[in-house]
Amino acid sequence: MTTFADTPEPSLLWNFFRELSQIPRESKNEDKAVEWVVGVGQALGCDVELERVGPADRPHFANVLLRKTATPGRVGRPVTALQAHIDMVAVKSEGSQHDFECDPIELVFEGDRVRANGTTLGADNGIGVCAALATLADTTLEHGPIEVLITVDEESGMTGVRELKPGWLKATYLLNLDSEVEGEATISCAGALETLAKRKIERSHIRSGRSHLRIEIGGLPGGHSGLEIAEGRANALKILSRIMSEIMSQAVIEISDISGGSKRNAIPANASADFLCDTADEKRIMDIVERCAASQRSALPPVNEGLTVSCLRGQGLDSVMSEADGCALVGVLNDLPHGVEAMSGAVPGLVETSTNLAVVKASGSEIEIEILSRSAIDANKGHLGVKIKDVLTQHGFVVSEGNEYPGWQPAPESDLVNLVKQTHSQVFGSPIKIVAIHAGLECGLIGQHYPNLKMISFGPNIWEVHTPNEHTSIKSVANFWRLLRSLLERI
Repeated sequence: MTTFADTPEPSLLWNFFRELSQIPRESKNEDKAVEWVVGVGQALGCDVELERVGPADRPHFANVLLRKTATPGRVGRPVTALQAHIDMVAVKSEGSQHDFECDPIELVFEGDRVRANGTTLGADNGIGVCAALATLADTTLEHGPIEVLITVDEESGMTGVRELKPGWLKATYLLNLDSEVEGEATISCAGALETLAKRKIERSHIRSGRSHLRIEIGGLPGGHSGLEIAEGRANALKILSRIMSEIMSQAVIEISDISGGSKRNAIPANASADFLCDTADEKRIMDIVERCAASQRSALPPVNEGLTVSCLRGQGLDSVMSEADGCALVGVLNDLPHGVEAMSGAVPGLVETSTNLAVVKASGSEIEIEILSRSAIDANKGHLGVKIKDVLTQHGFVVSEGNEYPGWQPAPESDLVNLVKQTHSQVFGSPIKIVAIHAGLECGLIGQHYPNLKMISFGPNIWEVHTPNEHTSIKSVANFWRLLRSLLERI
């Protein structure tokens, strides 16, 4: 392990995080990071096992299990598993030249805050990974037998944990280190369903004498499509589709491309449309865009105050889609639901069911739309999936569903939950809040493979996850580490 100058406490954790941040680990491309975990485990004298998820030529696209024996006098204690995922959501600021396939994440330390330079930070879930590794490296920690399970591709479909084999873990308790609010411990989460829709489109060469206009939507906060779906964060694709509908009701246009969003689990912060119009209609269309933008700004909550809407003359197009395809695309974007569908009747303030219109690509010969729906109730998730499928098929799209995973049902009276409560009160002098969240954790799928495993999830404060504004708190990470150590000493 490399030791860095001016490293905050806990230095074990932060040194690991700085090393990890040098290694590209976008979802589905985290092989080098997994290889690094294996090397750390071997260097620390742990038993190391891999469970390959990908093809044979990618041995490190795999889940990793590291085992450390108990310290003297604690051999008979229950086995405790620490679990985190190695991959990160790769999102960068507009104009950033960062290449997630090869560039390291540039960490910026500003007082108590840690962020990245123009990209997601990867604290989700890199802090959890590095906290788990730090427990293995900590020679002062007294503990029972420890297992560290590091999974791959959580952010892009929970691929790794789906492949988790029964019997691999020996643990009685599992501490998931993928939560993002200090002072809270999670005991339940939502399940999810991904919908992918495609429609073939006909294209023709452009006619002469037509003007190319481009509408760009930007400046929105984006955010986590589960944790922040109820905060009024606007969807750039929905704003764009409303503007395009208004234009199409007043002028004849030919659409070339509509695109927006980047990740299925991130609320789209940017979107754009390229189209042709009569030169005589340019000014009128620009006026329509300006009026629609003003209307949107007045209706949106303050969290969207950075919204920008521009309509510019483009540099020319090669082709446009047919009128029917353009109408179908704008129509489906207007008709598809987005946001909160239902609030929980059991937990005040908790979103029960939601959907995120996440990604649209309409260049080339095909339109692709990606949607992620969530619900704490599997039946309601299914009903929402049917509703979305109906809208898509009515507009001529072929629909497939996948990457479905179950919710995690709560066990609020388990001995593990009670131990976490007691430990937090003793260490910090205040109660910990036990919560359910409207986001996906790997605990739901782990529970399918290990139905008797007792689980809980906690972590430090991490804000603006899945956006280039993601940041965490050095003090909060220290408190998270203190709670984790204290728990392991008490189990």
